[in-house]
Amino acid sequence: MDHFQPGLGSSFDVPLGARDDRQGLLILADDMCAEEVRALSEAAGLRLLGAVPLDHACARLDAQVGCDIVLLFCPARTAMLERLLVQLETMALQNEMPVVTVAGIDTLDLAYACLRSERTQLLCSPDHADLAAALLAAASYAPSHTLHEANRDGDGVRLQQLSEEVSRLARTLEALTLRPRQATPSFDLGPRISDQPSDYIGMPALEPIGSAKKSADTAPIQAAQVRDLLRARRLREEYMPSDLFADPAWDMLLDLFAARLEHERVSVSSLCIASAVPPTTALRWIRTLTERGFVDRQADPHDGRRVFIALADRAVDAISQWFVASRRFRCA
Repeated sequence: MDHFQPGLGSSFDVPLGARDDRQGLLILADDMCAEEVRALSEAAGLRLLGAVPLDHACARLDAQVGCDIVLLFCPARTAMLERLLVQLETMALQNEMPVVTVAGIDTLDLAYACLRSERTQLLCSPDHADLAAALLAAASYAPSHTLHEANRDGDGVRLQQLSEEVSRLARTLEALTLRPRQATPSFDLGPRISDQPSDYIGMPALEPIGSAKKSADTAPIQAAQVRDLLRARRLREEYMPSDLFADPAWDMLLDLFAARLEHERVSVSSLCIASAVPPTTALRWIRTLTERGFVDRQADPHDGRRVFIALADRAVDAISQWFVASRRFRCA
């Protein structure tokens, strides 16, 4: 089976003179072969512009014209990855171009720190359905959560069509990864992050985070109390199916609240691990909580390649008041 050729050229370019009105997809990845990238683009209804290994990706982006969507696989760190991510985000902003970045746990913090465009979808070790949904969302020039909001807008027919398209593309991806071959396709990214231990050590804070006001008649909330509550919530899975409690937002907010009480900073990858859900799901919730003003991005003053996630003051106040109210019920 022939692998793609590195460099600026590609054997997948549409022949000169041939008309193809489909959106153009450029794939940046290592260890992918011709049959896989063709099948991936065709299943997504996209025109394949090329597949380029990461060490040639920056040069290809400089030379590429007429690109509609970029799919980047970067599960492991490389020498040029930071430059590539910055270049790709710059193109996304300048051209309003959708980008799907598939990171691994080792590259998640760097990819998140470089994230600037609203059209960029960041996935981490996604399953086939997550990747399929991201590609179709990119092709529709819409963020991934639009798929879940379509029914609210009364567009039930379109939602059903999107669901069917996601299922079809997911089956194609699954078939590709199960096909016997010598090398493993780069979109088969291994176990979910939720399989890793959910406890972690936060980054020491350089200074107290935020400026939440404390009520004089309220007993101080201890970080241990919050951690105990989180452990009690995790204990449910020993007695009831975990998929009954799939919403990670509250757990993530509690984890950030405990970290704040401990004056610790929390990286994106640490928060994903603490959420105990698939990383792409955790990233989707981090984006939602950020957009709604419950959490903030905080740049690491000593390392521009890392961004911390912290509770906004309004979230700290709300959670503090919830703890006070819940104490009244326990004492009643």
